[in-house]
Amino acid sequence: MKRLFLRSVEENLPLEMIYLSSSNQITQRRIIVREINEFTIRAYCHLRKQTRLFKIENILSLMPLTNYRRNLG
Repeated sequence: MKRLFLRSVEENLPLEMIYLSSSNQITQRRIIVREINEFTIRAYCHLRKQTRLFKIENILSLMPLTNYRRNLG
């Protein structure tokens, strides 16, 4: 998982995440990681359109977006 976090930071790579919120809601989010800490990540969340803090222990699934093409222009 940490390897994907690092790729997201270094390459601006979006990740698809399944997350368990503090209110026990399961959500699917598209994120780009900005900062990695011991227990949390700070990432831009496309669902909320803002930077959010996520607990690593609450991430249920994480994968890179395979059909994503970066805007190079």
